Amino acid sequence: MSQDTVEGYVDHIIFRNEDNGYTVLNLIVKGSELTCVGTFEYVGEGELLELHGSYVEHATYGQQFKMESYETKLPEDSIAMERYLGSGAIKGVGAALAARIVRKFKDDTLRIIDEEPERLAEVKGISEKKAREIAEQVAEKSEMRSAMMFLQQYGISVNLGVKIYGKYGSRVYTVLKENPYQLAEDIQGIGFRIADEIAGRIGIHTDSDYRIRSGLFYTLTLAAQDGHVYLPERVLLAKASELLGVEPQHMEKHVMDLAIERKVVVKEIPVEGAFDENGEPVMEKIIYGSQYYYLELDTARRLCELNIQSEEKEETIRKRLANIEKRNELELDELQREAVVEAVKNGLLIITGGPGTGKTTTINAIIQYFELEGMDIFLAAPTGRAAKRMTEATGYQASTIHRLLELSGMMDDSSAAVHFERNEDNPLEADVIIIDEMSMVDISLMHALLRAVQVGTRLILVGDVNQLPSVGPGRVLKDVIDSQCFRVVKLNKIFRQATESDIVMNAHKINRGEPVKIDNKSKDFFFLKRYDADVIVAGIVYLVQKKLPPYVKAKPLDIQVLTPMRKGLLGVERLNEVLQKYLNPPDAKKKEKETGKGLFREGDKVMQIRNNYQLEWEIRGKYGIAVEKGVGVFNGDMGIVEEINTFAETLTVVFEENRYVEYSFKQLDELELAYAVTIHKSQGSEYPAVILPLLGGPRMLMSRNLLYTAVTRARTCVTILGSEVTFEEMIRNKQEKERYTSLCQRIEEMNEQ
Repeated sequence: MSQDTVEGYVDHIIFRNEDNGYTVLNLIVKGSELTCVGTFEYVGEGELLELHGSYVEHATYGQQFKMESYETKLPEDSIAMERYLGSGAIKGVGAALAARIVRKFKDDTLRIIDEEPERLAEVKGISEKKAREIAEQVAEKSEMRSAMMFLQQYGISVNLGVKIYGKYGSRVYTVLKENPYQLAEDIQGIGFRIADEIAGRIGIHTDSDYRIRSGLFYTLTLAAQDGHVYLPERVLLAKASELLGVEPQHMEKHVMDLAIERKVVVKEIPVEGAFDENGEPVMEKIIYGSQYYYLELDTARRLCELNIQSEEKEETIRKRLANIEKRNELELDELQREAVVEAVKNGLLIITGGPGTGKTTTINAIIQYFELEGMDIFLAAPTGRAAKRMTEATGYQASTIHRLLELSGMMDDSSAAVHFERNEDNPLEADVIIIDEMSMVDISLMHALLRAVQVGTRLILVGDVNQLPSVGPGRVLKDVIDSQCFRVVKLNKIFRQATESDIVMNAHKINRGEPVKIDNKSKDFFFLKRYDADVIVAGIVYLVQKKLPPYVKAKPLDIQVLTPMRKGLLGVERLNEVLQKYLNPPDAKKKEKETGKGLFREGDKVMQIRNNYQLEWEIRGKYGIAVEKGVGVFNGDMGIVEEINTFAETLTVVFEENRYVEYSFKQLDELELAYAVTIHKSQGSEYPAVILPLLGGPRMLMSRNLLYTAVTRARTCVTILGSEVTFEEMIRNKQEKERYTSLCQRIEEMNEQ
């Protein structure tokens, strides 16, 4: 089939997909406009192109030219050069200046820019500095085009290509040919797997030093996503061997190379319960990504620095507290009183306890005590939902930790652009800081918080140590308690009001590994025995749509389905598909957006699934006017799809606290439907009613603390659908997924100094 050829100037770009380079543009061909479509590596307005392809008829847009191959041509005459320079492609050169340059140098313009750029200063309005800038831009455009075509050979998308060229410039050829794994370290959006693919295409050997080092470091990065701060060397080598297809013994020297480069820290620790023939403990190597080793170390130091005792007499504190109890008709038990006394006496205090043990009452008493002393008190929690609950329970304004620390981010891909305004140079101006739901706080957030807390400020950490650990790396609350270096008050009395709740009583039974009655004589804890996944799904739909909303006086969208798994017949993915169909069915008035993972519809309940420190939000007042703006949307934040704008290619979500966030369609992989969520993702939240399908699953996953976390998310009602055998096995299974952390040891070391 014969090809047509057209030549013309890019007048303007109508549409461009930055991931794959698919472009719709207007080409000026002999004075007429022609719409052209195809995949272009990198083109700008004003450029002269020769296109090869064919004319096609589009049902809506009429005649178009479908490009199959093309080449960029240098402007050959003064008319072409003027059009290119005046197109806006060169910063600081408009149509009028372009005309003056070309009038001066005519057909010799391109040679002058290339070989004698200083002569551009002969044109009125161009300084020597500007002459150099114009020449540099023309050269860079040409260089960038060549680089993009070079990168395209290795299957690198236009979007990634622009990032790579932006980072390395003309060094891009050397970096790619010598060590493509450098990309994974230097450029956000390129992980080990993409770098490994590129390396494979370039012909880098699988046992290359660069590849092994990059694979080891990537394995540590994946471990951090699983909550680990370090990995034992044997575990690291086994996992990296699986990833790289290289024998573990060939990798040991590379661990030491990474340590010399200070990318990892190697330590030795005794193996628990293992001794050699001399009775000496057997040691094993553990490997940290440097960032996490120093985060733990500095967190331990800062915690120990805060741990100073006040000289206030206990008798005086107890007298003041008795007056507060009398005036506010509060009745604290002895452990709660002890918590208030310790909060006054210590710079750092940990209060822990399960549901119904009076943590909120204790926090309220502490607040009232310090308020009477005229102290400034800040309250915070890790998530918006937890902060909202704290505000409702205490009557005092609580914020997320991120907002307390004044998260700031700039809209680019540099992680260095994201930071907290509050730190050691700009500390929080508070006398007392109380943090709730501490089980959710990972090592990075804990460290950021401690940087902003001055020595002399009282820090009170409150949480339930039996909840699941944080999604991010570390096990901060448990490690701080296990170190036994700080004052800890464990509340264990279940109060009368809480004893009337089977949710609370059964949660404590689950935590102790005791059997739970499932005779359905309860008002707030129900068990529907069902043994078929499809029957369970039908039961969930009926409960959410019809039965539970009037029972708990809530809307169907407020009722939360929690499940242990993502995949499978009762996993998040399938349940969301079914629940969307029933709770937010297709409607001609509701716009939709199909994505690789499924479909979003206006009115859908959605969740942010990763921390994004750059996403901007605004709180809107009357008439939709923004009254407050900020950045940062976090893993687990839930909202409702307010609007889908197919023209602007945006989707707007309203999160808690009335925060509006606009996502471009390219960012929709950060969202997923949230009619059902995993139990892990529900941490720190509380819902009017929780529905929990249980029909079996991997033993490591179906554990006591997972079940305990799920049950304690419900305020008014828990309904479990499934097998009583699975339920009983979960209560008995106290196995927890091992998490490699060492904050406890770091604190002990600091405390001995």
